[in-house]
Amino acid sequence: MRPAAGALFGRRARLRWLHLVLGGALAMPYVLVGSVVVEAVAGDADVFHSLRLQLAAFAVGLPLAALSALFPPARPLESGAVRALCAVDAGLLAPGPARTTGERARTAAWVTLHLGAGGIVAGMSLAVPPFAALLVLLPFAPALRDGPVGPGGLFQHTWTLALAPVAGAVLLLALAGCAAACGALLARWAPVLLGPSAQDRIAAAEARAADLAVRNRLARELHDSVGHALSAVTLQAAAARRLLDTDPEFVREALAAIEDTTRRTVGELDAVLGVLRDGDASGTAPAPTLATDLDGLLRRTRASGLRVTAAVSADPRSLPPQVSREAYRIAQEGLSNALRHAGHEAAVTLRVEVLDGHLLITVENPCDTVTGPRPGGGHGLRGVADRAGLLGGSAEAGPDGPVWRLRVRLPLKETA
Repeated sequence: MRPAAGALFGRRARLRWLHLVLGGALAMPYVLVGSVVVEAVAGDADVFHSLRLQLAAFAVGLPLAALSALFPPARPLESGAVRALCAVDAGLLAPGPARTTGERARTAAWVTLHLGAGGIVAGMSLAVPPFAALLVLLPFAPALRDGPVGPGGLFQHTWTLALAPVAGAVLLLALAGCAAACGALLARWAPVLLGPSAQDRIAAAEARAADLAVRNRLARELHDSVGHALSAVTLQAAAARRLLDTDPEFVREALAAIEDTTRRTVGELDAVLGVLRDGDASGTAPAPTLATDLDGLLRRTRASGLRVTAAVSADPRSLPPQVSREAYRIAQEGLSNALRHAGHEAAVTLRVEVLDGHLLITVENPCDTVTGPRPGGGHGLRGVADRAGLLGGSAEAGPDGPVWRLRVRLPLKETA
């Protein structure tokens, strides 16, 4: 019982009824124009005293309303009213004006449906409640039965007077049911007639995909730069603490490396956060590349105590900028993994070479010092695979006998 009462008289039903009444109000100027046309055709007939001529005026006015819906502001205004009053998700409606012929035709069909259903419900809302109130009061007000507004001889019998309040209540329920049904009909058809076209959906999907790609790229940048910096700084600080009394020179180098690492990481973090806030990386520090930052990466990594052997046979300055940038991050992630998982003073080998039109990046360290994946870990290797995949390359990582090896191939040709 309660769900039925909510469907007929709940807040959503009342808002949809208001939306229908608004459609009826918008239909009135067009109906008046239609009544002028009908009166001119019918001669001296009084349109306002003939139900048939009123329906004819209504039928003439609706096409005029459909023509006005072809103007650009029609769809945004109707979409706003539907979002506010019909409980339709905003994502299902097109926010902008209709641009194509098909969109204008769908908007015109919606306006016809809205004003047509709204005119019917608004007319019923004006006529039914007074008549229903009259029926409810008939048994208790004899003057209404005898006066000029009385229903006539039908209600002079006792049994008809007894049923009059019931008939009035049924009429009110019928009005509520009709309004609820028309409101549900409009809510059902609004996404179809006012929703985005296939081209709009494709454009929105492409925009979401582009935004997601940017966010994934920024997440990789944050993981690689900040993760590497934290690993390096932690080991550098631990090594400095161990050798504080025996090797002051190493401690000074470690502290200088910590300062340099944190300064560079803060700059990269500011650049990424600037893109997140403003969507524009202009004016921020350029991304590190093999050509500009490989030596500093090796120096900072060695300052943590790891023995890094670098064999770089490729000329970083001859690499395409995108390849050089992604290759730096891949090498950084490989060294970062070694920093996190290898023991103190472990030997790590980094090789960067060109073979068969590909840039090969290999990072190796003893396998017996590598721990298993940490809970929640593994994002770094997935990021390496994503970076390689975006350039059309490949990435492999895992144990190979006594060695843990990360091997990445990046094509040197420009990729899409």
